[in-house]
Amino acid sequence: MKKAIVGIALIFTSIISIAFTQKDKVPTVVKDAFSKKFPTVKRVNWQKEEVNEWEAEFKLKKKEYSANFLDDGTWQETEYEVDENEIPEHIISSVKASFSGYKIEESEVSVTVHGINYEFEIEKGKSEMAITIDSNGKIIHKESEDDDERD
Repeated sequence: MKKAIVGIALIFTSIISIAFTQKDKVPTVVKDAFSKKFPTVKRVNWQKEEVNEWEAEFKLKKKEYSANFLDDGTWQETEYEVDENEIPEHIISSVKASFSGYKIEESEVSVTVHGINYEFEIEKGKSEMAITIDSNGKIIHKESEDDDERD
């Protein structure tokens, strides 16, 4: 009797394990869309980002990238870190004018079908912010990291 129960438990565990593995398997259409967009990339780390969205992390031209695709293979966004000297001057000027005294800690480029945005982590003393600026230099998002910690 004990052997039968253990056997049933092992079968049940295997079925659940297979079900979860299959659920989180990157769809072929997503992998194909990635390969078409980034044909030279060979090593990719995939993660389930949202219910219907996958994120690929990879290196390209010695930089860390991430790209997001929907379950149907539709590309959503590509992000990569950049040094401050790689950002257009009018974007840097916008950051400095709007956030006087803040220092840029991290900067990233976000490319979508809607265009290019620049995302920054900025800091002034103990105050930290995450901001997004469009390619025209307009601030389109700002969030205080201090606010996040209070929630």
